[in-house]
Amino acid sequence: MRTRTTMISLYMLLALGLAGCAQNAAVTRPTATRPPETPVAAPPPAAAEPAPVAQAPVDMRRDYVVGPGDVLRINVYQNADLSLEARVSESGLITYPLLGQVAVGGQSIGQVEATIADGLKKGNFIKQPQVGVLLVQVRGNQASVLGMATRPGRYPIEVNGMRMSQLLALAGGVAPGGSEIVTLSGVRDGQPYRLKVDISALFTGGTPLDDPLVLNGDTLYVERAPTVYIYGEVQRPGPIPLQGDMTLMQAVASGGGLTQRGTERGMRIHRRNAAGKLEVISPRMDDLVRTGDVIYVKESLF
Repeated sequence: MRTRTTMISLYMLLALGLAGCAQNAAVTRPTATRPPETPVAAPPPAAAEPAPVAQAPVDMRRDYVVGPGDVLRINVYQNADLSLEARVSESGLITYPLLGQVAVGGQSIGQVEATIADGLKKGNFIKQPQVGVLLVQVRGNQASVLGMATRPGRYPIEVNGMRMSQLLALAGGVAPGGSEIVTLSGVRDGQPYRLKVDISALFTGGTPLDDPLVLNGDTLYVERAPTVYIYGEVQRPGPIPLQGDMTLMQAVASGGGLTQRGTERGMRIHRRNAAGKLEVISPRMDDLVRTGDVIYVKESLF
């Protein structure tokens, strides 16, 4: 009996010891710690958009500017007695009912409408005037085309900003026998203005800046094309337009070629030098000819 009691006591002590170890283990177990959070870097600020590059102002105004001699048709809505046609005087004035002399010279059509409407409103003639102005005849802004143009004459500058090529187109372009070199002359800032323009270069590799603006009173002169003269044993003797770097062979071909009695040997070119003295040259067929050259084709002896 004592032995059994002793064994029970040993079992109880063993159980108590195991429980104590488990408790100590629970106490001494390290507590899992949460690692410190790594601070998240803030996204870099969006790059500022580059400021727009300032561009040179471009004159986009294309309205016609009223000038002396122009005829305007003025209409006022629901006021037929105020609708009329008026010619702009040399001083840029028109005579209008109720308003008397109105300065319109140098204004666009829209500005003329606003000027008349403002006058009628401020004079308490009409509360809300609706004015429309129509350009009937252009006499104040014109340019002349002279020389070897298809239709030389005076042409209206109907838009502010007309280019030389547009004026030449109104005149029908360059006539046969005309040169591709044209001259625009006039007045700029009170000073005489003169500019030579190569039409072919303008349309083959030029820029809009090479096409000058045409102003009131300008004159466009189309020169006669440079020529050389050929005579002797050719099919069509006479003047030949000189085109670019023309060789002697090309000049003979432009004259229809040699006749049956013509020969390439012994050709002569009569040319004036820089001093104005006449020289006689024995050229080769690939030599260039110059303006004013006179080519003589000899007759073959055999």
